[in-house]
Amino acid sequence: MNMHLRIARPVADLGRSAAMYRAALDLRELGRFEDHEGFDGVMLAPADGEAGYHVEFTCCRNHPVLPAPTPEDLWVLYVEPAEAWERRCQALLDAGFREVQSFNPYWARQGRSFEDPDGYRVVIQRAAWRPTT
Repeated sequence: MNMHLRIARPVADLGRSAAMYRAALDLRELGRFEDHEGFDGVMLAPADGEAGYHVEFTCCRNHPVLPAPTPEDLWVLYVEPAEAWERRCQALLDAGFREVQSFNPYWARQGRSFEDPDGYRVVIQRAAWRPTT
């Protein structure tokens, strides 16, 4: 079975969020829509086109939905080697994310946590993803 994951999040400023995530995570714009039944949105995916997921940021014109993340609503990205991890962390800072302390101390052992202006968090983990068995 082939599945594709779409992660959708409401944001306060669609243009700002799309620009920040494109720059910080090397994402490309897949598409956008305006006033689709009262919603505007932008869809982004990894630039290499290999991932089975994309993200969507939305704003509702008629009834604004405010972002309401918790400190445990995370996107965790596994990055190796160390030089690539360091570049990705710097890219988040350069794009306007701020570094924050992880709510769960596990993420601070091999990673760094960053927060966007809406309070959504991204963890850059200095490791390769290995499923547990």
